[in-house]
Formats: sequence, structure tokens, C-alpha cells
Amino acid sequence: MQTKAKRATTAETATNRKQWTFLSNHGHVLVHVSRYPDSLIRDLADAVGITERSAQAIISDLAEAGYIRVVKKGRKNTYKINATRKFRHPSESNESIGSLISIFK
Repeated sequence: MQTKAKRATTAETATNRKQWTFLSNHGHVLVHVSRYPDSLIRDLADAVGITERSAQAIISDLAEAGYIRVVKKGRKNTYKINATRKFRHPSESNESIGSLISIFK
């Protein structure tokens, strides 16, 4: 038979294991660069909670798909969002990502 303390600890562990968010890391990166277009990859990675390598890969994915444009400013990059680009999933493909970004501005 479990004690109350043991049951609480088990419930907390189950809750921690099931943590999730509505946005993927790609979504988090997109929202972050919409707010801070001059972010360094290091700052972007820290804000989203991913590695710099993952942040760079996501930036490349988003640029390749036309969601963002990477513009060189001297030795730094700045990011321009293509807010008219549509969502990729068929059930949301009639909406532009601008509608998502506007929620977080």
C-alpha cells in the first residue's frame, strides 16, 4: 500500500514525464525570430531551449521552405519572415503563418 507522499511523488513524476507544448521547436524559432530578427543563433537556441546546432538546422529548414529569409548584415544575420506563407499541414494549409505570429506580438 502506497503512502500519500509516495503517491504524490509518483503523480509528479508522471506529470513531469508528460510535459509538452503546442508549438514545435520550428514554431518556437519562428516566433522568436519574428520578435527578435537580429538574434544570434546562441541567443535563439537559449530562448527556445535547444542546442545551437538544432537552432541552425531549424533556421535552414525554415529558409529552405520559404518561411524566412536570412539576410547578411556585416558579420551578423537578420531574419525576415514571409508572413504570407501557408502552414504545411493539410488541415491548416489555408492559413498563413502571419496569423500565428500575430498572436505572439
